[in-house]
Amino acid sequence: MPDPGPVAPGERAVIVTGGGTGIGRHVARQFAEAGARVQIVGRTMETLEKTAAGYPGIRPYQADLTEPRAADRAVAAAAEAFGRLDVLVNNAGITRPALLGDIDLQVARQQLEINLLAPLALAQAALPYLKASRGVIVNVTSNPPLRGWPRNSVYGASKVALDFLTYTWAAELGPHGIRVVSVAPGNTDTPILSHAGLSEEDIEAQMRQSVPRIPLRRRADPDEIAWWVVNATRPEASYVTGTTIRVDGGQGTG
Repeated sequence: MPDPGPVAPGERAVIVTGGGTGIGRHVARQFAEAGARVQIVGRTMETLEKTAAGYPGIRPYQADLTEPRAADRAVAAAAEAFGRLDVLVNNAGITRPALLGDIDLQVARQQLEINLLAPLALAQAALPYLKASRGVIVNVTSNPPLRGWPRNSVYGASKVALDFLTYTWAAELGPHGIRVVSVAPGNTDTPILSHAGLSEEDIEAQMRQSVPRIPLRRRADPDEIAWWVVNATRPEASYVTGTTIRVDGGQGTG
């Protein structure tokens, strides 16, 4: 697969983690369709290549972001390939549902490493480039902080913590012209639950329980979430920072 090469004047350079499937795949493709050069980061080259197929502006980069220095190497690879960095999308995330009393602490640590510490490491590595471009960080989060979510205490806590990083980084980085925004999807049609090991029957049962609680009575399409991620980074959104954009079909209102 040919490398997309350095960005041309007027183009933007973007990193999207978790770009092999789900929301990340749609985010990467929408950025590419808008003329950006995109490095997608994920563990499985096969799925990354599927995302990039037919999109010459997308560059796959295989990495396990829980490994030491992996975030530094991923950012350096994008900066070398593109010559700059304008947008970092921290999208990669995993969930491993379990009730308190059944939580495996090693599995909990893995969720925190991927959902929270990897975005932190990536943001730190990207910071010099984002200062130079007056760029944007988008953290893809999830649930609001004031409502419990049985069997998802670790996942939910990691996403609430990531929202807090959004607010804090926005305050710290605003003077440098860097914006930081969370996009918080509601129930979305992605493979995250199958990746967690749930059976098709369990997933269908969860959908039957959750969809009636959504005012719009349906799950989101990943393209609907990706639209908000991409548009939150556009120049027209240049006064939006330090906030969470909830794209949940009204689920947070009840």
